[in-house]
Amino acid sequence: MYQDFAVTSRPEAALPRVSALRNWLADRGFDACLVPRADAFQGEYVAPCDERLAWITGFTGSAGFAVIGRDRAAVFTDGRYTVQVKAQTDGDTFETVDWPATKLADWLPRAYPEGGRIGFDPWLQTVSEMEALSDLPGLELVASANGVDQIWTDRPPAPSAPISVWPDALAGRTHGEKRAELAAALRTAEVAGFVTNQPDAVAWLLNVRGADIARTPIPQAFALIRADGTVVLFCDPAKADPVANHLGPEVTVRPTAEMAAVLADAGRVGFDRGTCPVAIHDMLTDPKAMDDPVALPKARKSDAEIEATREAHLRDGAAMVRFLRWLDEDRAPDTTEIDVVRALEQFRRDTNALRDISFETIAGSGPHGAIVHYRVNEETNRVLDRDSVLLVDSGGQYVDGTTDITRTIPLGTPPPEAVHAFTRVLQGMIAVSRARFPKGVAGAHLDALARAPLWAEHRDYDHGTGHGVGVYLGVHEGPARISRVSTVPLEPGMILSNEPGYYREGAFGIRIENLVVVRAMTRPEGGDAREMMGFETLTWVPIDRRMIDAGLLSPDERTWLDIYHAGVAERLGPRLDGADRAWLDAMTAPL
Repeated sequence: MYQDFAVTSRPEAALPRVSALRNWLADRGFDACLVPRADAFQGEYVAPCDERLAWITGFTGSAGFAVIGRDRAAVFTDGRYTVQVKAQTDGDTFETVDWPATKLADWLPRAYPEGGRIGFDPWLQTVSEMEALSDLPGLELVASANGVDQIWTDRPPAPSAPISVWPDALAGRTHGEKRAELAAALRTAEVAGFVTNQPDAVAWLLNVRGADIARTPIPQAFALIRADGTVVLFCDPAKADPVANHLGPEVTVRPTAEMAAVLADAGRVGFDRGTCPVAIHDMLTDPKAMDDPVALPKARKSDAEIEATREAHLRDGAAMVRFLRWLDEDRAPDTTEIDVVRALEQFRRDTNALRDISFETIAGSGPHGAIVHYRVNEETNRVLDRDSVLLVDSGGQYVDGTTDITRTIPLGTPPPEAVHAFTRVLQGMIAVSRARFPKGVAGAHLDALARAPLWAEHRDYDHGTGHGVGVYLGVHEGPARISRVSTVPLEPGMILSNEPGYYREGAFGIRIENLVVVRAMTRPEGGDAREMMGFETLTWVPIDRRMIDAGLLSPDERTWLDIYHAGVAERLGPRLDGADRAWLDAMTAPL
């Protein structure tokens, strides 16, 4: 199986490691050091050798950082991980800080009012992160070797998986066409090139994929994209040998150790403050801060990518229906959360097309559903609750698309308060699905649509409503998302999740998630002559009607749900038979 259930974090392991790091700090005259979650590529997911934050603190969440000082230590993370961080860290060793409500630039002067020397690894901290800390009274931020690496004696080796070709037919364009488009943008920006440390950008631009990170098919590599359309790829040359013919003569491969020399001679080179590590910035002789020129073209999926991902979602949808019917009708009375994860992965494997899961499956029964990014392991595993709900958030990586879907399923008779919350969450999800909006609208403008039914009852959730999704790339992709902090205008071709939720700690979690793609809308008779956009749904899987208080829905909301379920039956029915088809027909009947 792709997913295992080993316990990867033990709070009691932290203290001796922190003690060793404190000795290292004292030897070098540091008062504290920064330990980010990120690696040199600034991605959400990191290789085992880069799990520094988890190794030193026990916290395995995908966002956050720590400050380890000689006398105090703190873990910073956001509302998605409020419950998880408390469970995974030793409260006697670490204080937890609500971030970004409390910014590091505000916390450090309070923690060290008499000043001090704070070490940081310039490969792991971005230019913008360090700019935010550049003028703190009495504090000196010092670039340094990585203290965690110095004491981590059994640190795993760096990944070195071979790079593979991703077909031009699925991409919709050759990498030569993409490079030409990027080169024109660089000439307009009056730079000789742009340096990127984003592996998904490298993968998209060159129509390649990799296997350096579990769940995300990317090759760890840096690249210099030149204004003449050529590219220098920095990685172990052996990794790129399998794609040498595909890359051709205009893409050269150099060892990462040669990057500093190449960049120093590259002239005026653009970099993105938000993702570029300080170490790379310092290699540039004439740096120019600019927006990442790859981010938006990558987010605007081609017609070929959208058509491919439609098929991936239908294949995945049929596997989900088989899983949901098994869960509803065939599971044993003592089925556990691990059994659920294993069963779902097997149904996806039965498609004979699954390359990997797109993230660790979340299968939270009862109170575990309230842990937003819950990962079941051998110690937390529990038999599914009776008369409760099960939250399952999962996805698959297929060569033609990346899926991400959440369904909340009743186990017996669900509590009335869970049914009520589910219905309010569903109303928010429908509101986003039905939205029409003019050109220039960003995710921040739409986020409130999903929250309004909860806000009306003095409720909310502490995660974004939606994130970007790649095509056989990252399940979380920028720059667009549906979030109160997202100002990137939505454009046709962008694939996003639509996933409002509600969580009651110690009781249950509710989330409903479909993926959608932004599309230009046809002007109806009487409409203004202006560009309008909306969403096309990509995910077709029943939404459990037993969790709905139909009396709370408006006629328009009922109509949307019935039309959606008719579409599910139409698209998935021919892919199913027997008991699976009968279950689908029953679950997609009109409300």
